[in-house]
Amino acid sequence: MRKAKPKKRYILPDPKFNDTLVTKFVNCLMVDGKKSIAYKIFYDAVAKVEDKTGENGLELWKKALNNITPAVEVKSRRVGGATFQVPMEVRPERKTSLGIKWMITYSRKRGEKTMMDRLAGEIMAASKGEGAAVKKKDDTHRMAEANKAFSHFRF
Repeated sequence: MRKAKPKKRYILPDPKFNDTLVTKFVNCLMVDGKKSIAYKIFYDAVAKVEDKTGENGLELWKKALNNITPAVEVKSRRVGGATFQVPMEVRPERKTSLGIKWMITYSRKRGEKTMMDRLAGEIMAASKGEGAAVKKKDDTHRMAEANKAFSHFRF
């Protein structure tokens, strides 16, 4: 390595729940630097989940995020001219970032009218262990399981 590793940036907790994970989520949800709008979408979605289910919205969101985060993934590795999909365990920071990205991506693809409704729907679906984001995680795990014969190529 030629240069020094960049310092880890620490993010401040959000104003309402005092949680850094919420801030990470809102930062990924934010479009064009409109952070206050992103916070409004997130808080409204959590409130809507609370109204519909009667449970704590933040806890349900954390449970949904937990259901989405992958444990293993496949990475391409070239060995002697052939490319193998090698299953590897996912680092903790990458786990959460993948879960957040998948939840937001599949929320945006849903059919409801506003982003708040879409996010609330995806949170409720993921907390039950269904929905597109959970399917993505299952597909990732299935792919790693199918290629576990190549796990000796780990680097």
